[in-house]
Amino acid sequence: MADEPEILFENRGAVGLITLNRPKALNALTHGMVVAMHAQLKDWADDDTVWCVVIQGAGERAFCAGGDIRALYESGKAGTRYIFDFYRDEYLLNAYIKHYPKPYMALMSGIVMGGGVGVSVHGSHRIADETTLFAMPETGIGLFPDVGGSYFLPRSAGEFGLYLALTGARLKTADAIHAGVATHYVYADNRAEFLRALVSGQKIDVLLAEFAEEPGPAPLVAPHFAIDRHFAQGSIEAILASLDADHTDWAADTANTIRAKSPTATKLAFRQIREGTKLDFDDCMRMEFRMVNRVIAGHDFYEGVRATIIDKDGAPKWQPATLADVRDADIDAYFAPLGERELPL
Repeated sequence: MADEPEILFENRGAVGLITLNRPKALNALTHGMVVAMHAQLKDWADDDTVWCVVIQGAGERAFCAGGDIRALYESGKAGTRYIFDFYRDEYLLNAYIKHYPKPYMALMSGIVMGGGVGVSVHGSHRIADETTLFAMPETGIGLFPDVGGSYFLPRSAGEFGLYLALTGARLKTADAIHAGVATHYVYADNRAEFLRALVSGQKIDVLLAEFAEEPGPAPLVAPHFAIDRHFAQGSIEAILASLDADHTDWAADTANTIRAKSPTATKLAFRQIREGTKLDFDDCMRMEFRMVNRVIAGHDFYEGVRATIIDKDGAPKWQPATLADVRDADIDAYFAPLGERELPL
């Protein structure tokens, strides 16, 4: 029904259950959903009857495919406050989840991308099933892997996080566990029984010992040595030169993928991931808020969304058009402090 809530909250036994409830929109987050979820989490933090929070997505296609990009695009183009308020409150929610005082479990079924990563990967338990599809594809729309990507991506094994940030590579279950974005694998058919056992108050560790399965081989483990070698370089240009010199199909495909993204967003993501290795979580979120404020004021985000979601012509015209045209001083400006507009953590 049209008036059905976008997000559902339920006290179910020992569990505070959150259901992202926009299945036709792949459970994409709106500002109202973000604000409501933060408020409910605060209430549950003080509720002694709730000892575990579980978040899931409605429908069979997605946990959450990200933020409602069309709404953000329209707000930015119109110059309204919505886009600024959304990112501020989304990042504050991401930080609250990271520091949540109780177990926080995401049931990551189907698509998990963008903002869906932000409300899952920072929790204590990230339960994938055989349908899980994880990605951070933001550089393809002129953005950068935000919602805490500057913290968790560089803490993946080797250079795997930078590879994910620059390519937007899509991970299925085994690779998601290999990358550390999922912690456990539970069959989709067993999820309802698993949740019932949680509701009854059984201990999480005991249940995971019973329900968790081995995910099998991770396809990206094989090229991981190549990922570490190529992506350890000191610049985007050096990474691409290393890939070009490899003369394998995998390296050529990877280089072509990177070159198709926004040059500005690609350089932003590289700097972001390198800086994130040196920062704690809250400082990563502050950095990302500085960055996103400048992205909102720029060109490539709107052009990327236009080409991908609005006109769907798949032919974005980036400005600047090449990596060589993106100056270091231009990138520096994205990281400058915001003064009174800093993220209020």
